[in-house]
Amino acid sequence: MSTEALLHELRGQLRDGGLHGCLLVRDLHTGDELGIDPDTQLPSASLVKVPLALATVERIRRGDLDGATMLDVLPGRITTPGPTGLSRFRHPVRIAIDDLLYLSTCVSDGTAADALFDLTPPAQVADILHDFGLRGITVRHRMRELSETPVERFDAAQVHLAHALAIDAGTSGRGHRVPQLDTTRANTGSARAWVELLQALWTPSGIHPEVAGRVRDLMAHNVLRHRLAPDFSSDATTWSSKTGTLLNLRHEIGIVEHSDGQAYAIAVLTESLVPAASQPGADAVMAQVARALRDHLRQL
Repeated sequence: MSTEALLHELRGQLRDGGLHGCLLVRDLHTGDELGIDPDTQLPSASLVKVPLALATVERIRRGDLDGATMLDVLPGRITTPGPTGLSRFRHPVRIAIDDLLYLSTCVSDGTAADALFDLTPPAQVADILHDFGLRGITVRHRMRELSETPVERFDAAQVHLAHALAIDAGTSGRGHRVPQLDTTRANTGSARAWVELLQALWTPSGIHPEVAGRVRDLMAHNVLRHRLAPDFSSDATTWSSKTGTLLNLRHEIGIVEHSDGQAYAIAVLTESLVPAASQPGADAVMAQVARALRDHLRQL
């Protein structure tokens, strides 16, 4: 199948799955890539925890922070579905910066991430990205804002109304009545910008090798593996990733490394057009489309 025909078919699969998708798959050795709307900016949701991890580990390397430092963290006490880790704790904890990094990146714990943002605020995280030549990702706010959406204002039987608002309240310029979905106010990035970050972490770049290795290790131990992992994990591959979910947004970025030495950076950013919180079929479509792009690249 020609590349043009494949992309047309995959756009149809996304549409049939109730998704608008922005994807990019890049061969890290050749630079060859295939994508669908890869330059469209979308809110990042929890993907921003990767730049946060990078900035934190870089500051530890510089000596600004000590990973063994113990911090007192208040519990999140969040009871709505989704949040994990300290975000659901009922009581204060004392925990090291290194362990906050694990919870934030591997478990996607928003309260742990905000404890790290207390040390390295969003503007400083953005500055560190810029120092590394990574300018396509904006970091504007902490994670607490992501737990203050319309979902938290409806009871469980009415969550679909929050998702309907997320779908219908946007503008053609990607503004939105929900601040967390407004690309002029939210943390944002395009599929291309996330792939650029992944490439900088997995191949020689301005990021110190020890820092890049630490972030790669965190992403390799991501425990949320329901989205793209089923199509990229096997005995002959390693899948390292980070997911992001907020209202109708479903994202995942990652690297698949094959035993033959091939490696591909993958970014899948989607907006669901279906007003429902649980959509395992959408996750499956995301993985299938991303794998089809990867498989086509391998054959070129």
